[in-house]
Amino acid sequence: MDKFVLHSSYQPQGDQPKAIEKLVKGVNSNQKFQTLLGVTGSGKTFTLANLVAQVQKPTLVLAHNKTLAAQLCSEFQEFFPDNAVSYFVSYYDYYQPEAYMPSSDTYIEKDASINEEINKFRHAATVNLLTRKDVLIVASVSCIYGLGPVEDYAALAMELSVGEERKRDKLLRQLTDIQYTRSQLEFKQGMFHVLGDVLEIFPPSQDTVYRLEFFGDEIEKITEVDGFTGELVQELDKVMIFPAKHNVTTKEKVDKAIAGIRADLEIRVQELEKSGRMLEAARIRQRTEYDLEILQEVGYCSGIENYTRYFSTREDGAQPATLMDYFPDDFLMIVDESHITIPQIGGMHAGNHSRKQTLIEYGFRLPSSHDNRPLKFEEFERHLDKTILVSATPGKYDYEKTDKKNIVEQVIRPTGLVDPIVEIQETKGQIDDLIKRLNVVIKNGHRGLITTLTKNSAEKLTEFLVEANFKVKYLHSDIDTLERIDILRDLRLGVIDVIVGINLLREGLDLPEVAFIGILDADKQGFLRSTTALIQTIGRAARNVEGYVVMYADKITDAMAAALSETERRRNIQIAHNLKHGITPQSIVKAVKDIAQHRSTKLKGGKKSDATKVPKEERLRLLAEMEAQMDLASQNFEFEKAAELRDEIERLQAEWGL
Repeated sequence: MDKFVLHSSYQPQGDQPKAIEKLVKGVNSNQKFQTLLGVTGSGKTFTLANLVAQVQKPTLVLAHNKTLAAQLCSEFQEFFPDNAVSYFVSYYDYYQPEAYMPSSDTYIEKDASINEEINKFRHAATVNLLTRKDVLIVASVSCIYGLGPVEDYAALAMELSVGEERKRDKLLRQLTDIQYTRSQLEFKQGMFHVLGDVLEIFPPSQDTVYRLEFFGDEIEKITEVDGFTGELVQELDKVMIFPAKHNVTTKEKVDKAIAGIRADLEIRVQELEKSGRMLEAARIRQRTEYDLEILQEVGYCSGIENYTRYFSTREDGAQPATLMDYFPDDFLMIVDESHITIPQIGGMHAGNHSRKQTLIEYGFRLPSSHDNRPLKFEEFERHLDKTILVSATPGKYDYEKTDKKNIVEQVIRPTGLVDPIVEIQETKGQIDDLIKRLNVVIKNGHRGLITTLTKNSAEKLTEFLVEANFKVKYLHSDIDTLERIDILRDLRLGVIDVIVGINLLREGLDLPEVAFIGILDADKQGFLRSTTALIQTIGRAARNVEGYVVMYADKITDAMAAALSETERRRNIQIAHNLKHGITPQSIVKAVKDIAQHRSTKLKGGKKSDATKVPKEERLRLLAEMEAQMDLASQNFEFEKAAELRDEIERLQAEWGL
């Protein structure tokens, strides 16, 4: 399929039709920047999905963290189930960058844990971009880091067809050249397996395996089979095999790169020796020579990204190849939560440069390692052609880049819900007031959220409320991700009535049962009590028709005043619209899944997990894969999905006696 086809059971409502029309007109008339000012719960994602369906352009949706990227990806997949919607974020579960601290003479080696599930999604994204037109990728800001030249990645792809003559031994060498490894005890993404006249290739971008059956040197049959059960998925006439790694290149380029690295190594060693830094000179020679030996043997080495310059035709210091280079020139960029995402992109290069410069000065890396970096902000801007900046609270950049006529407001919610009433309450007696309000909210069958400024205050307030007989728990970054599953789900089910937290309550949580939010220390200066943060926090109560917010403060700060003014402006517009059209606001209704009813969790390819069909030798790998999916879901706040996977893992372990 080459066209986006939007699937939805409802039509645009409220401000959505006007917003869609204006955004489409702007894109089609080549407006470089437009801003969608959409309040929480106004259906911004549905508006953007309609935009994509109408303009029919490959689309990159940029989010400032994995959590929001995962949520957006899930929503776009529902709107475009037949199109290539991909997820592209950093594949590290844990990442400690290489660093050196001269003051204590401490070298910190790069340490990382790669999530294979995310790596699969990243490869799927680039494969889709090179093979399809109906591509929408939701990415975190990690997409501005170097990815490896798209020219090499595309040029080294192999097309294999039924009836084609291929010497099998030569094909195996070609697979090795593009970084596939031969399976030994396990068989997973990025590997190939040979048994008799059958060659199986497990692409890094998917959960299915390509099985090639040979008759002599002729490819007699190509099938796609399930990676775990071996069940037939489909027969194929041809397949395209892309490299197993993004940083991959030809032997000729490797030889040329090695020569370039050696030349620069000698220059750097001479520089250091001339300045009397013999230790640093010996260190850089030893480290680089070791990398060169590995590179010469296998065409790849740990930290190969630090030698990007030598594998590319780009000039020294030129911008690195990134995910955006895989897109065609005429693509649509959507920047979600632009008030956070844009500043984050703006600050990424400077921090990386400072860390690298120290490594270079003390002989741990060559100066060329500076080319392994994120884009500078001006380089990022060069990729922007048709850009939609999306935020409930647009920032300075949004207003600077967008003409006033190109700011599209989406204030009316399809449900008729209005922004919550915000009250100011003095801090004297605030806990007594908080308790009184919580009692009323809970009695009416709703839930409450309380935001504090520190973890310590969140924990102490929780202890106090427990002693006052409230069903309450705290939620902050120290809480294990799987425990968060139970806490948030218990809040929705009424097992607990109150959550106390910090900025985790500001974005990314969809809790329609919440009718009260208490903001403690609202008059304190800082990021968590800025105008933007306060407006975002207020929006958490906008999913319940009885929702309201109380700010506990002894003075009204400029940030509070601005948040109150903007909230009142939106309320007036929303109330006037409801009166004009006779709309009665309705709370958002979202079902809470009963995990016990989801024992038959759907796994890869939409198939139910039938324990009897999984070969014994594949069971441990299946469980490991499911655990990776569970961890990823919990990291991205997809708590119900994570809980379903957890239950399924326990069921399979019991059935298999593991």
